[in-house]
Amino acid sequence: MLINLGRLLMLCIWIFLLSNIVHPFPKPMRYFLDVAMVFMFFMHGIQVMLLKATQAKDQPKIGGWLELRIFLFGVFELLAWQKKQPPLPKK
Repeated sequence: MLINLGRLLMLCIWIFLLSNIVHPFPKPMRYFLDVAMVFMFFMHGIQVMLLKATQAKDQPKIGGWLELRIFLFGVFELLAWQKKQPPLPKK
């Protein structure tokens, strides 16, 4: 429930940031939103790269659709993905 609310919030943030490209806001706000957009691209891209780099060899590789969802929704999609994963075997 809360993960879906977080996804909705993240989608609204993406729409707000992308609307600055289509219809720019007044000058001080425009620059702030440009920096926020670059930061979002950078951080969500790092999340996808870290997930791919830390994935165990015996696990199936994540698909392009899941990568896109993680890029769009960030930590909320990672939490949903983590809940679906089987627990690791104890040594």
